[in-house]
Amino acid sequence: MTMHLHHPSLSLAGKKKGKVKFRNAEEARKSRQLDADWQELQKKWGVDADAKKRQRAMSAPALTYSLGAPAGRGNTNHIPSKVTAGASTASVTKVYTGTKVKGIATMHKSNAVPVFSDEEAVEISRMRRG
Repeated sequence: MTMHLHHPSLSLAGKKKGKVKFRNAEEARKSRQLDADWQELQKKWGVDADAKKRQRAMSAPALTYSLGAPAGRGNTNHIPSKVTAGASTASVTKVYTGTKVKGIATMHKSNAVPVFSDEEAVEISRMRRG
């Protein structure tokens, strides 16, 4: 599928918003008044967004790049190792030792079904072929 068939909201290129259009002059006036009130409120509380962003950016430490391993990796001497008494052994393999299940049959594709009697085995083999 080509990109021109996708919906614009799926685009990774971003989409700039156009100029805000108002329904009438009254709506535009209200919007301008709200913006002015907001700027006034920010000035009252001492919040100058542009200056604050610029100050924070200038006070940030400069980025440094190095191709070495990150600091702190491999230096884990302060973490104690868990010590076991001797080597670990392999777990015991589980084997069915009962007498009820005679075997396992394949009903359809890879559907494994337990077989409890000879009659069931015959029925399953007929179902598979039929």
